[in-house]
Amino acid sequence: MELQFIDHFTISVRPHELEALRAFYTGTFGLEEGRRPNFNFPGHWLYLDGRPVVHLAANLPDDFEVPDGGMATGKFNHISFRCKDLEATRKRLTEKGVKFREAPVPEFPMHQVFVHDPAGLMIELTFMTEE
Repeated sequence: MELQFIDHFTISVRPHELEALRAFYTGTFGLEEGRRPNFNFPGHWLYLDGRPVVHLAANLPDDFEVPDGGMATGKFNHISFRCKDLEATRKRLTEKGVKFREAPVPEFPMHQVFVHDPAGLMIELTFMTEE
């Protein structure tokens, strides 16, 4: 077996949360909605460069209680997207009203930007500083 790269991540939500997440990932990050199998629950597959990298699944019951008021994500900590153009990203996040924090990576030519999606999941945007 040889692992190659992260294929996708899935976010399970209550049906009423689905649209806000779809709008966040398409509007903030520019992912595009694409073809999705006909599962027995609503959802969206969001594509980056022709690959479905974010799967949204409205497969939680409406009465599902989110731990810690939406701040905890269990043992899942975050997902990272490799990005380019740090300045344009700062501008886009600011224009969209998305709060973010930044963290240069000690001893590595990397810079991280962290945001939270409407479900409370942390998203890391990783920039190589030598670019």
